[in-house]
Amino acid sequence: MTETTFAPRIFSGIKPSGGLTLGNYLGAIKRWAGMQGGEWDTTIYCVVDLHAITVWQDPEDLRNGTREVAAGLLASGIDPAQSVLFNQSQVHEHVELAWIFNCVARLGWMNRMTQFKEKAGKNAEKQSLGLYAYPSLMAADILLYHATHVPVGEDQKQHVELTRDIAARFNHDYGTDFFPITEPVIDGPATRVMNLRDGTKKMSKSGESDMERINMTDDADTISRKFKKARTDPAPLPDAFEELEGRAEATNLVDIYAALADITPEEVVAEYAGAGWGQFKPALADLAVEKLSPIAGEMRRLMDDPAEIDRLLAHGAEQARALAAPVLARTYEVVGLVRG
Repeated sequence: MTETTFAPRIFSGIKPSGGLTLGNYLGAIKRWAGMQGGEWDTTIYCVVDLHAITVWQDPEDLRNGTREVAAGLLASGIDPAQSVLFNQSQVHEHVELAWIFNCVARLGWMNRMTQFKEKAGKNAEKQSLGLYAYPSLMAADILLYHATHVPVGEDQKQHVELTRDIAARFNHDYGTDFFPITEPVIDGPATRVMNLRDGTKKMSKSGESDMERINMTDDADTISRKFKKARTDPAPLPDAFEELEGRAEATNLVDIYAALADITPEEVVAEYAGAGWGQFKPALADLAVEKLSPIAGEMRRLMDDPAEIDRLLAHGAEQARALAAPVLARTYEVVGLVRG
């Protein structure tokens, strides 16, 4: 069996549930925009609306959320002329390949997935089968496009590892090398943005207080107020980044500044060594307003024209299906399914 060479291709997706936060932007979207062109054969970005319905969604909220996420991607620099941008449910090949992978993946692999345990809690038996099995759909999302690399946060690395296991098992079982062994891409500061009120918890759109997070639709005054009121500790910034160890809130704010300014956390600490929070937090607030306010404004403009968002998503879905259909057809042939 000769080894197949796969063109370097990016795939990643984001769920349309609850609105976008600074964590989504710095941990994913900003990095996606920066990956367009250059070394990658194709960059493919997806609003994974089928993943959202693993827990019940109000239909109107889901439609609005899908458009809002698409608007956020577009406003943040995802260019339909450079990338394939679509919503998952418009490309039926995703769910068809997911069924094949349901028959390849093993229960033991699924039982090890920590996100199901975290989301289900003590009520695991009351959760949907979709919530349990969605990592198989995630693998299909990636491998349907023969994606070689997936930019993810640290908390999603396990899903890419499962994708690798499924690809390897399929290739082994069918004596082929049809699917690539995908690599996660985890780099840069603030790949995991933390809560502004508790630096040990991830920034979440479902947090109890709106002050915990920066929403991508927040106006300039709200962004500034939230950063100025962000929790910190009494000590000033140290002389070296390593000295921030054990200071979760301080580290989080330094990481956010670094990601927004496109510099390293070490450079931030060097610039503000010895500074108190009364100096640093206003500087961070001003930087965040400078970088995020234009995105929020463009999101609002796009959301005022939902038909244009729908048009762009439909166009992206056509592009996605052109890539996906041959992969699914070949998968069926490998498995031995008769097709007319």
